[in-house]
Amino acid sequence: MSVRALLLDFNGTLSDDEPLLSELFGELFAEQGKPMTEEEYYAGLSGLADREIVRMWLGRDAPEVVDEYARRYVARAGDGSTIGADARQAVHAAAAAGARLAVVSGAPHAAIEAALRGAELSRAFTAVVAAEDVEHGKPDPAGYRRALDLLGIPPAGAVAVEDSEAGVTAAKAAGLYTVAVVSTVGRDRLAAADELAGRLDAALVDRLVRS
Repeated sequence: MSVRALLLDFNGTLSDDEPLLSELFGELFAEQGKPMTEEEYYAGLSGLADREIVRMWLGRDAPEVVDEYARRYVARAGDGSTIGADARQAVHAAAAAGARLAVVSGAPHAAIEAALRGAELSRAFTAVVAAEDVEHGKPDPAGYRRALDLLGIPPAGAVAVEDSEAGVTAAKAAGLYTVAVVSTVGRDRLAAADELAGRLDAALVDRLVRS
């Protein structure tokens, strides 16, 4: 396998922030009169695009709620603090090996780009495909296909790293070799991935891009 690019999910994969997402959506949904527990978030909503999470839970499109979510996310994670040392080292290892990098996420551009700037990683990424860039979020493969187009790389030349069922389904449907990190949901829910890993770190990236 000749890997020319790594396509990274953001929430829960590059950014260790799923607990924060659960907290933020819990706050917002309570304010909308439809409270959500942490267990309910992880059972059926984690891994979906933010607008899909809002639509599924509230039963309607609510762009104002999505916008408020983005504002609160930037306020709490825009300093890059949710992108840990292991993930930062993984990004630097990929860049050092000559692999091109893209984020493929259902989060809004504002949230992703603020966190990348805060972690001083923006320049490492050739492309960021966010919620605004596709009509349908994960498990639809549109985001991954757009990223491949932007990079000019066929699926056989790239690897996706994900942390959710929806993300794994999207990446596999786009024809990508997919690694699932067991950081958000259990191994049994990630069985469709080509392989499982404990976390996104430099050792994983080195193995993938130098194989």
